[in-house]
Amino acid sequence: MLWIKMLHVLFVIAWLAGVFYLPRICVHYVEGRNQGEDVRRLIIMAGKLLNFSTVMASLAILAGSILWLHYNITGLWLHAKLLFVMLLIAYHFQSYRYLQQMRSNQIIKTSLFFRVYNELALLLVIPILILVIIKPFY
Repeated sequence: MLWIKMLHVLFVIAWLAGVFYLPRICVHYVEGRNQGEDVRRLIIMAGKLLNFSTVMASLAILAGSILWLHYNITGLWLHAKLLFVMLLIAYHFQSYRYLQQMRSNQIIKTSLFFRVYNELALLLVIPILILVIIKPFY
């Protein structure tokens, strides 16, 4: 099971790389578009990053589920962690929606919005880490 745990951590790290970087691509897209630059490459990059990140998220969820079922992990901390994980999944889906808007040139958010949106992911990850490592309540 240690291999599964290692893979879970690896997949989560890879997933979060996409979660943290995709909004930065959106910032560059909005700023580039506003300056009349060619932003097509950013759309391609965002699509490939989102695809990679989605695969990593799926593998992280699969490995986490295997660990959960194998160890029969329970507790209030786990329910709280899963709530934040679900919020992170919702964040991921929202990022997909922003990519779709980029592809159709209909994105109406500002670069400042995407800078703040980028930080929201960290506000979801910090409680997950606290709950997993410190387990402040059972």
